[in-house]
Amino acid sequence: MNSVLLDTSFLITFADPSRPSHEVAHQYFRECVRRRVPMYLSTIAVSEFEVKQRITDLPLRNFIMLPFNIEHAVQCGARFASTSRDSGDNRSVFKDDMKLIGQCDVEDITHILTEDENTLVNKYLRRVHSGVFKPTQAVLLKAGFDTAWFDGGQKGIS
Repeated sequence: MNSVLLDTSFLITFADPSRPSHEVAHQYFRECVRRRVPMYLSTIAVSEFEVKQRITDLPLRNFIMLPFNIEHAVQCGARFASTSRDSGDNRSVFKDDMKLIGQCDVEDITHILTEDENTLVNKYLRRVHSGVFKPTQAVLLKAGFDTAWFDGGQKGIS
């Protein structure tokens, strides 16, 4: 794992002790800090998180703030042009997911820490991988903590 983008579902799980993957989110956070893996926090995720909780409740000093800029917008536009939204999918969720994925491409962010398997990962991230865009890998919290993500996929000897 060279760098990681924290999506909104990660932030919610990280902040809420009642969520099933809360401890896993904390394990990834601690390991990123320990290994000095850059953790990017997009202003897109900040705006989504702020709907129900203050962003200042999070350890912001550990994150690299990532504003949505014109390069991200251009990449996002290319994604919109090449990726269709499934009928019935929420348009604003689709747009925000495309923005996050576009930021990963522009900034060469290698991984997204997420709990959103259904839309971000299965629908949009995997769909855009079949095109010309750089593959960003999703690390799903519900799969549990795995240090292999930090070691290029290399599993330790058990």
